[in-house]
Amino acid sequence: MGIEVDIIFKIAGIGIIVAFLHTVLKQLGKEEYAHWVTLLGFIYILFMVASIVDDLFKKIKSVFLFQ
Repeated sequence: MGIEVDIIFKIAGIGIIVAFLHTVLKQLGKEEYAHWVTLLGFIYILFMVASIVDDLFKKIKSVFLFQ
């Protein structure tokens, strides 16, 4: 259909890895690093989703402008 399944698995995998690293770093007392890991993971996933949305808008534009 529209969205590929592997992108969903990539996002879920990154989320699991970030959550694991956050937990480990927080248990070690490195809360500042844990927050940075979470922030960087969020930004990375945000850019992935932004590229997906960009592709969606390009497809919608091509449908309505018949290009």
